[in-house]
Amino acid sequence: MTYIVDDSCIRCKYMDCVEVCPVDCFYEGENMLVIQPDECIDCGVCEPECPAEAIHPDTDDGAEKWVEINAKYAGLWPNITRKTDSPADADEWKDVPDKYPEQFSEKPGEGS
Repeated sequence: MTYIVDDSCIRCKYMDCVEVCPVDCFYEGENMLVIQPDECIDCGVCEPECPAEAIHPDTDDGAEKWVEINAKYAGLWPNITRKTDSPADADEWKDVPDKYPEQFSEKPGEGS
């Protein structure tokens, strides 16, 4: 099992999860984070840290799509190992449902 990030992270990108991850398996896109499934050790410390509730076990219903998306973009985006500022409008987007694909950006973030 591994954890995945779903579309609840899009345009929020709070990064509290990055701060607690012991294996640095988060990768940064322009407007969301993903987890590299092969690097995640299934410790679960990131899940309760996410204010947007965007982190879930890959065994949850509907997670298959997000396993693929997380794996794909973790291979394209830079690794992020420390928390940086969230977007200024993150709280406005936090509870917006179904943000993928309309609000999703394939562009990489800056990493750290």
